Formats: sequence, structure tokens, C-alpha cells
Amino acid sequence: MTVYAYVDGPLGQMLLVGRDGGEGGGVELVSLSLPEQKGGAAVEDGWRHAPEAFEGIAGQLGEYFAGRRERFDIPFADGGTEFQRRVWRALEEIPYGTTVSYGDIARKVGSSGAAVRAVGTAIGRNPLLVVRPCHRVVGADGSLRGYAAGLGRKELLLGLERDG
Repeated sequence: MTVYAYVDGPLGQMLLVGRDGGEGGGVELVSLSLPEQKGGAAVEDGWRHAPEAFEGIAGQLGEYFAGRRERFDIPFADGGTEFQRRVWRALEEIPYGTTVSYGDIARKVGSSGAAVRAVGTAIGRNPLLVVRPCHRVVGADGSLRGYAAGLGRKELLLGLERDG
């Protein structure tokens, strides 16, 4: 069963979507969407509103936004293509407070050249904003490039990690 909850934070009201039956009978996070996010999730008929299922995740998000958490310990639901999963795993390895380029990620997953564009597309399809830190990926020149929830939010997240 698909469950969802809303959690308030400095980026706005986040929509958490999960699947019951995760490890230990908990919930596996399927999606974390931000307001006005390009390609973000929207509540569908048949989903159950279950804020209690997300208490642990909400707590970790609160710690992150307060500068007291650098990594998330959240069970994720599987999704995406094999290539997307490789790219997303590479995102999870980017240390808190640092940035890497799209080219760095392409090299890490064994791609290069024109594949940088495919890496950018895979990053743009990351369903777990904030907890899978795609905001830490920048242009080769260090400039901010796309972020599904807007460059202002990407800048806010990077600032939080830099100052946290």
C-alpha cells in the first residue's frame, strides 16, 4: 500500500510518499517532493494519509535542517533503471558540505563525454530530493545548474551545508 504525509521545512511543505512493508515492517521511502517541483509526486486516489509512518524520516529531516545530521539512514524503495540507480548511488556518496560536477559523477559511474547529459537526466529524475543529495552536483565551472525544485532551493541547501 502506498502511504504519504506532509512535512514542513525551510524548503516548504514536503510530500513524503512511501510503501508499507519495508524493513522491519516499516515504510520504504519512494519519493520526497517539494512544492512546485518539476516531475514531483502528487497524491493519488487510494493512497493512505499516514503521518505516523514517516515520524522517523521527518525526525531525520528536522535534524538535517537544524544542522545536526549529515547523512540519512532511511530505507529507500527500489526504482529507476539500472543506469539511474548507479547514478543515484554515486549521489549518496557525495560528502556533506561538498560539491562535485556532473562530469565527476559520469566518470564515477563509468561514463564520459556525451554521457554527461544522460547523467544529468538521471540526476533530474531523482525521486528523493534532499535525502539523496542531487543538490550537491554543480557545473564543471562550479556554477549552479538545474534542480527540479528550483535553483533557489538548491542554493539554500548548499548554504545550509556550508554554514551548518
